[in-house]
Amino acid sequence: MRDLIPVWDSEDERIYDLATKAPGPAGKLPFTEEMLRTWSSGDLFGWSQDVGMGWEPTRLGMKEFLILSTHGGLREGNGRPIALGYHTGHWEVHLQVRAAAEQLQRLGCIPFAVYVSDPCDGRTQGTLGMMDSLPYRNDAALVMRRLIRSLPTRRGILGVATCDKGLPAMMMALAAQHDWPTVIVPGGVTLPPEHGEDAGKVQTIGVRFVHGMITLEQAAEVACRACATPGGGCQFLGTAATSQVVAEALGWALPHSALAPSGQAVWLDIARRSASALVQLERLGITTRHILTPAALRNALAVHAAFGGSTNLLIHIPAIAYYAGLPRPTLDDWIEINRRVPRLVDALPNGPVGHPTVRVFLAGGVPEVMLHLRELGLLDDRVLTVTGQILARNLDWWQKSERRKRFRDLLYQQDGVNPDEVIYSPSRARERGLTSTVVFPQGNLAPLGSVIKSTAIDPSVVDADGVYRKIGPARVFLREKDAVAAIKGQGARAVRPGDVLVLICRGPLGAGMEEIYQVTAALRHLDWGKHVAVLTDARFSGVSTGACIGHISPEALAGGPIGKVRDGDMIQIIIDRQRLQGRVDLVGENGEVLGFEAGNRILASRPLRPDLSPDPNLPDDTRLWALLQQISGGVWQGCVYDVERIAQALGRAMSLVVSDSAEQTALTSRPS
Repeated sequence: MRDLIPVWDSEDERIYDLATKAPGPAGKLPFTEEMLRTWSSGDLFGWSQDVGMGWEPTRLGMKEFLILSTHGGLREGNGRPIALGYHTGHWEVHLQVRAAAEQLQRLGCIPFAVYVSDPCDGRTQGTLGMMDSLPYRNDAALVMRRLIRSLPTRRGILGVATCDKGLPAMMMALAAQHDWPTVIVPGGVTLPPEHGEDAGKVQTIGVRFVHGMITLEQAAEVACRACATPGGGCQFLGTAATSQVVAEALGWALPHSALAPSGQAVWLDIARRSASALVQLERLGITTRHILTPAALRNALAVHAAFGGSTNLLIHIPAIAYYAGLPRPTLDDWIEINRRVPRLVDALPNGPVGHPTVRVFLAGGVPEVMLHLRELGLLDDRVLTVTGQILARNLDWWQKSERRKRFRDLLYQQDGVNPDEVIYSPSRARERGLTSTVVFPQGNLAPLGSVIKSTAIDPSVVDADGVYRKIGPARVFLREKDAVAAIKGQGARAVRPGDVLVLICRGPLGAGMEEIYQVTAALRHLDWGKHVAVLTDARFSGVSTGACIGHISPEALAGGPIGKVRDGDMIQIIIDRQRLQGRVDLVGENGEVLGFEAGNRILASRPLRPDLSPDPNLPDDTRLWALLQQISGGVWQGCVYDVERIAQALGRAMSLVVSDSAEQTALTSRPS
């Protein structure tokens, strides 16, 4: 008790220099008799609030636009932190908000700015915070929608966001604004260090240190420099970067706005022009429902495939479609589009070189990829975009633009990189051996599907015909920390080369559907890690690599056969990277390979493991999210809250309760 700081009172005399009244803003509100007769009290009171915040009364009555962002942290004008945000992705977006707001004022409009900040998936990897990652997306989108509706006088909404859950949440919220114009402003990317490791690789320093692959001093140095600039999403084509790409591919963001370097002039210019675009959309009567159409959604799926984007968008794109009132893509839709569309982008983590995302921007970004897809007939260029023009006009402009030439020239001048070696033509992509990215294995362990980024499998373990084949014994874990410890060689159950690591009870019902990047990254940077495959009902970070199959459905706690696997079971994995086909099957037990049919019989005869259970630390609100999204169609339907399905389920449950209650009443009311 001696060390307690006395905090009852202050020695600062200025605290007693206070006022109990103030004169209020000068002037008067420009009301008319008609306003007082017909406006709601809320609209009238809103003007009082506006001038109370310092807005000049004479400037009231102009069109009002809302800027919604995911800003986090507090900084001085020179950028020095006063209070940190959670990640670089939301640290600088307030600068874009300011640039957009100033532009709205220049256009004679009244800007409003509010924000719903977002977590960092990298910061929560391997922690209890990861159980809140995907559920946060739904909650944030809900809060954003409430904030939008809480400004009834809005004429349109500008959404500024960049990272893994903040940007998908923003798109889900704005997709629901069917009758208002909306524009997405991608929050950009951070730069890689001149010397060091990117933000994906640096997350593996712990396991590399344990295995003697990196010294303490080296770990400290590379971790310090991984985020070379203070703003923007990570330097690889993970969920943050892919979400930006998808927003632009939908026609919902300005051409060549995804993946711009955060904090730089080009990035601020995008915000200003996006504000101008929003005002123009309102004037033209173009709303979100005109932009987000089935054809625009198909374009986004094609661009996602051409980029080789994060598998997390398999969850986010259906959610965006749901709120836009569009049919959600099915597993068959994903398979079909990924078989038709070639991968054209060489970016981290896919390779073959693995360029950082800023190079993809300089090479031409989304419009450059779209030019190639248009030539292949894989794009509908008649869709309307937030420029007010159809996509064909945007691409015609881009092809001949000074902007395209100068940025592509900058890439060679700055980094000595040929832009055509970052974004390939289809013929050059074939010559370099680029294959499409995503395969959706099924089989007796994944009857409702699963997903693997097939390009991320180490080429040295892929056969000459482009097929990855593996049969190995299962090592089953129910908790991520136990799997990581086994990879580090700690304890009696160390993972060995040739094993198939099976991590279950980590889907929505078990752990909020964590990203298990800790597991995949640890294996990636071990010499023998490429000889271990991973099966899980969890999901992966967009930077994950290796023979890692996630989203296995049904999940273990929903009765999926993956919940019947035991140590020593023999698992067969076949991934055809050319035909984009795959299977994952149990084919034996006790170390003996018995074949596919025997595996079916073994699974049919077995009960689920008795030790299956949700994580003991699963928060109640995450559990509620898991139950609601399960009713709403689950992972392949976007993990959304489908109100109609939930209402029907609750209605059935209530009818049973009422029936049971009536029966109990009848029993107790009978004469003895």
